[in-house]
Amino acid sequence: MGLTQLTNRIYFLEHDPEADRPMLAYLKGDKFSLAINAGYSASHVQDFYRAIAAEQLDKPDFTVITHWHYDHTFGMHAISGISIAHDKTNAFLKNQQALAENPGYIESLKKEDAYFRKEYCGQKQLNIALSDISFSDNITLDLGGITAQIFHTVSPHATDTVCVYVPEEKALFLGDATSEDFFNHGYMDTNKLHSLMQTIRTIDCRHCMLSHCEPLGREDLLAYLQSLYS
Repeated sequence: MGLTQLTNRIYFLEHDPEADRPMLAYLKGDKFSLAINAGYSASHVQDFYRAIAAEQLDKPDFTVITHWHYDHTFGMHAISGISIAHDKTNAFLKNQQALAENPGYIESLKKEDAYFRKEYCGQKQLNIALSDISFSDNITLDLGGITAQIFHTVSPHATDTVCVYVPEEKALFLGDATSEDFFNHGYMDTNKLHSLMQTIRTIDCRHCMLSHCEPLGREDLLAYLQSLYS
């Protein structure tokens, strides 16, 4: 699977629903490049980097994490460059590191999740990394020609949810922000969702990028969410 080009400066490796691998994005600046999310595993990262190389692009200088869930972070030990995550994301990952010291933990995850079992088939241990840089509210990267405005936001999916807005390309990367709370029996907090929807309304974006579906226009995304949770 190769990269899909969204704009002159934005590419992405499409999500894989059969493996539950999320979309991984690549922002090409004149000075630096930024990846959005670190993927499910070292194998996921390698597939991403092969796709990047096929487009004659450099490996990312930075990788930002949208939230701590396995499919977005467990490849972080295998990435190139500097990783960036929210303080809460690192706290969650530090807890995962402690759990992973028990050799039975990876097997318990395989039993609970068929996708995890497929991704980690044959592996007996996890390599969970914290980010190199952490922040509490927001951070902006000047990549050269484009900027990445990285900010923490309210979301029903995870308390450490981070979005990335690229104003020059009118693109907003939301991770899994609009989804239910997977670790709370799939609970959807509609108050948090409506807060997130209001945030989306205030952002001048043409492309809304979610990790497990195709790109959507802002009004299409808002209309869809309104129809489900009005």
